[in-house]
Amino acid sequence: MNINRKTFLKNLGLGLAGAGVTRAAAEAWNLPEFNASYPTPYWTAVREGYEIESGFRYLNSGGLGPCSRAVKKYTAQIESELEARVETGHDLLESAREFVGEFLGASVSEVAFVRNATEANGIIAGGLDLEPGDEVIFESHAHPGGSFPWLLQAEKRGVVVKLFEPDPVSVSGNITRIEELITERTRAVQVSHITAPTGILIPVESIAALCRAKGLWFHVDGAQSAGMIPVNFAKMGCDSYATSGHKWVGAPRETGVLIVKRDRQDDVKSVMVGAYSGDVPSLPGLLDYYPGAMRYEYGTRDVSRILGMAEAMRIQEQMGRERIAEHGSMLVKQLRRGIETVADVEILSPNHAQLSSSMLSFRSPRIGYRELFSVLVQDHGLRCRPVSERGLDAVRVSCHMFNTAEDIDLLIAAIKTTVSTA
Repeated sequence: MNINRKTFLKNLGLGLAGAGVTRAAAEAWNLPEFNASYPTPYWTAVREGYEIESGFRYLNSGGLGPCSRAVKKYTAQIESELEARVETGHDLLESAREFVGEFLGASVSEVAFVRNATEANGIIAGGLDLEPGDEVIFESHAHPGGSFPWLLQAEKRGVVVKLFEPDPVSVSGNITRIEELITERTRAVQVSHITAPTGILIPVESIAALCRAKGLWFHVDGAQSAGMIPVNFAKMGCDSYATSGHKWVGAPRETGVLIVKRDRQDDVKSVMVGAYSGDVPSLPGLLDYYPGAMRYEYGTRDVSRILGMAEAMRIQEQMGRERIAEHGSMLVKQLRRGIETVADVEILSPNHAQLSSSMLSFRSPRIGYRELFSVLVQDHGLRCRPVSERGLDAVRVSCHMFNTAEDIDLLIAAIKTTVSTA
């Protein structure tokens, strides 16, 4: 069982030398030159790079984002070439790991490939050395993929869960609400970088500074941020970060990333181990973990999907992540202007520049969220997302790179009609 991983992977790569499995630029769709004064042709061309059916307006990247034709083609190409040589392609992960790290502002040794943000959150919750009575703080708007791993630790190890209500109007309010909950038994803080129900952008850099001063582990659930806005792990200052590929990144499903600071990895014990987690000189024996975040990986992987995730990130890098974020923000502003004066429509998402994101949630006392969601998708072909969490009774709209101003105009008109006739 004494396996040198790098040598092992290098030897695997020899079997692929003639198979043509190398990263090549995805066949990009024909995008016109971006014109900031008239961006409509550009974003219309981006929309044409997806296989979303004609007449169907998809506005739920916060739940599940579509893959572009280019990403799907590239993923299928890798899968086909690996199958032709009956190889795992694990050696190909190293270059993907390097690029994903660059995209997310982390070093290659800090990146682990996981199935989704839920799995990454679970590795942190289950891997920290916590005792009965130790406290963890996270927000009341946490997605089940962020909250359930901690609830499991409360059940298994007696960890105490404490919640704060995210502040939608004050940046400092979010920091204060966390600080007020910290006691001598607090060990960890987790926040959603962007909250799922209403799209509140949480001030992670300031919270990281607070946690460092208090000696607390700080974990960020970034399921809603990677791909929506530029993410820089090093700049955030958190100890760990989790994200999914299948939302805003536009990657194949069952792909995700866990990032853990290099000098903090020994503080997170792996909750599952197997081949590729480390070495054992002889059985039985002590496990010598791989010196990097790869220790959190195990077993045979679907390499084609992981490379597909890296490819989706490359495409966003080529388009410009700031441009993508600005486009989503502009569409949300368009939506806000269109419905904020409509009688019996309440917008729940922040209007504060430092708290707002590319998602907007709204509700109406005239019609329940289930019926409102149903009417929008069935009668108007507008697929949003119902928000049942915390009794919010709302509908959430996600605006991404394949959405257009026309989508938002149609949505505004549909909301006005639906609410007024309810």
